[in-house]
Amino acid sequence: MAIEVGNKLTGKVTGITRFGAFVTLPEGATGLVHISEISDSYVKDVHDFLHVDDEVTVKVISVGADGKIALSIRQANESATGASSSRPSYGGGNSQGGYERRSGRGQGGNRGGGGGGGHRGSFDQLMNRFLKDSEERLSALRRNESKRGGRGGRRG
Repeated sequence: MAIEVGNKLTGKVTGITRFGAFVTLPEGATGLVHISEISDSYVKDVHDFLHVDDEVTVKVISVGADGKIALSIRQANESATGASSSRPSYGGGNSQGGYERRSGRGQGGNRGGGGGGGHRGSFDQLMNRFLKDSEERLSALRRNESKRGGRGGRRG
């Protein structure tokens, strides 16, 4: 089968990095599954989901002019289960769609708790709080710098 955008292929994980996993495809080409395309749930460490020599089903997302192949396990499993294009809720159970999570922690390891789709709202709240705190800290730093004479001012 040719490597074209939208094709589903079975490949073998040949390398794991902090940003994703390299997968060798049937025709010998190698593509990258970015960390964001491994699972619908949050992936902190690729090793929690994949190991070298694992057989995985991937979907070809793009083939660049330079020959780089972008792959997705998440999208391959999403369309295999008949899910709609919207992302499923993050809950307990095996939400990785066909492969088991291999960490010592229980399923649904988000800090926000067990079931339902409320994680998006809590993430947005956390992000808004972070941005607000950051702006307040930056404005306080700017005020203090102007009182002290700014950056690199003369001491004397």
